[in-house]
Amino acid sequence: MYSLPIQGYVNLRRKMIHAEYRKVHLLLYEEEQKYLERLEKESKEIFQQLQESENTMALKGKLLRGMYEELKEMCHKPDMELLQHFTDLMKRSELVQLHVPQPLNPDISLWPITGLINRLTRFQVYISLDHEIVTCHVPVFEDLRRVLFSGDHLDVDHNSTRSNSFLAWGAQTFISGKYYWEVDVGHCWNWVIGLCNDSWTMRNDMLLSSKGIFLLFCVKENNQYSLFTSSPLLPQYVERPLGHVGVFLDYELGVVSFVNVNNGTLICSLLSCSFSSPLRPFLCCGPLGSRTV
Repeated sequence: MYSLPIQGYVNLRRKMIHAEYRKVHLLLYEEEQKYLERLEKESKEIFQQLQESENTMALKGKLLRGMYEELKEMCHKPDMELLQHFTDLMKRSELVQLHVPQPLNPDISLWPITGLINRLTRFQVYISLDHEIVTCHVPVFEDLRRVLFSGDHLDVDHNSTRSNSFLAWGAQTFISGKYYWEVDVGHCWNWVIGLCNDSWTMRNDMLLSSKGIFLLFCVKENNQYSLFTSSPLLPQYVERPLGHVGVFLDYELGVVSFVNVNNGTLICSLLSCSFSSPLRPFLCCGPLGSRTV
């Protein structure tokens, strides 16, 4: 029976393992390129639709301003002539308003990333909650609404947020390393998850402009849901996740990522963060409950 020396076998084994990992790298590289190509194509389509909508609205605005000028001129005409021109003008106005562009949803599609959740669960930790509060006063939501919405919208929706919300901080703090945990946001209307430093948790106002907060917000406004991230405050043009949302912290790299566990997609990442103090998990959920896993 032929016997391969152990050192020779180890070298052969090394080549086999290297070949398998090369296949994984190639697979992920090809997937990345397809993802980026689809993203580029979709973004161009959305931009084109937005441009067309803007041009259409500008044209209709110009037509309506012209009609307004005609109405001013008609005020000085005899009654019969005024009635004739007014009827014609109303028909033209109805035609202009008939084809007003509908609001465009600019959300970008999310595609699964192979092995994303499996890689993150290697760093999974259990988060126990501390300082649990049920309150109708959530300063961070109210501050966000003041920034995002007009006074009228704020007054209307502000009352709906007066139902009790669940607010809590993690008992653990992180000063180094990599950590991953999941939060079940269920069908909550409004929620916030992520990390913050201890100084922010001790503030009564919990302002968005504060330093040391790395959060993902979901806000309901007029039956529409919008996602935002802090530091700085930015909209995220992706679909609202339902069910479990994963939070990943890489302290040394300065990255906080949020993933949709249900479909293995990346919601967003906060890149090049500056961590200068211990970070504590943060959770706030609106009228419907949420739990950590």
